[in-house]
Amino acid sequence: MSDEKITPLIMPKWGLSMKEGKLSDWLIEEGTNIAVGDEIMEVETDKIANVVEAADPGLLRRRVATAGETYPVRALLGVLASEDISDADVDAFIEAFEMPVIEDDDDAEAAPLYEFAETSVGRLRYAVRGNEGPVVLLIHGFGGDLDNWLFNIDALATSAKVYALDLPGHGQSTKQLAGADLSGLATAVLAFMDTVGVESAHLVGHSVGGGVAATMAFDAPDRVLSLSLISSAGLGREINSQYIDGFVNSVSRRELKPVLINLFADSKLVSRSLIDDLLKYKRIDGVQGALESLSAALFADGEQKTILTEKISSLDVKTLVVWGAVDEIIPASHAQSLENADVQVIQGAGHMVQMEQASQVNDLIKEHIAG
Repeated sequence: MSDEKITPLIMPKWGLSMKEGKLSDWLIEEGTNIAVGDEIMEVETDKIANVVEAADPGLLRRRVATAGETYPVRALLGVLASEDISDADVDAFIEAFEMPVIEDDDDAEAAPLYEFAETSVGRLRYAVRGNEGPVVLLIHGFGGDLDNWLFNIDALATSAKVYALDLPGHGQSTKQLAGADLSGLATAVLAFMDTVGVESAHLVGHSVGGGVAATMAFDAPDRVLSLSLISSAGLGREINSQYIDGFVNSVSRRELKPVLINLFADSKLVSRSLIDDLLKYKRIDGVQGALESLSAALFADGEQKTILTEKISSLDVKTLVVWGAVDEIIPASHAQSLENADVQVIQGAGHMVQMEQASQVNDLIKEHIAG
């Protein structure tokens, strides 16, 4: 038997903290020919539910795993094989399958998932992945944290050294704000870069994080190698103020869930664990005051206070703009605001496009940085 025409489908690993995942549902039947990028299954972790896209093309010969069951990372879930491979050979492949061990897995598992930097603006939590290549810095949005990059950080780290941090007022970073506007948050990120020894980086910012990245580009242009702005704040006045107010003021699961549904094109991605994690965050001392201060400074009178389009357009910095076509927080029309930017509007995605269409977003960022 030759394994060359047999390809395993395995449980993906989304971030170092993921040990297992629940196969919520199969999205394709046995006997289906699939192409790269086709949605083949839904998987739920302790962080979020998401679809798994095919990394390889082929004919689905066998669904090994059962929907509703939980499997360890890299467990065999299904088998792709060409028609000339016999059922007996497929059965033998399944029987002999051993979960792959990735080189340096032991070192990766022993390394801390998160680290802390004592900066001039306070203690900031961060994660770092990869060792070689350019430096990439991921900056999350309002009310988020570094886990908003769960489906991106390891993929980008295959060709770069990638940092992701919790902004002040968010995650496990200090809840004290050096400034509640974009400039204050940009100052904090620059202080982080100083502390961890990053001279310059390719900045990838989501939502408010995009506004922070852009502000850094004209406050400290020598520190910014390129900009990737994802569903970015600062490119137009419109903002879903009901979402902002709802996020700030929600105190229960019943109140928060309908607010979070606005973030995704697929409402099923708003899992119970996601809601619970955000409620725990909102109950930390200092968080409510920080969110209220940021909301008042950034979104006064129900619109975005700071518009950056002219300043960004005047910069000599390569800029990628990525948006979800059905963004319910910031209109996708804002993607067209910048001159001389590479604009990519992705179908089937909402405001959290880097989660919903992670593979496509990761490829765009990699190409942008490499170029």
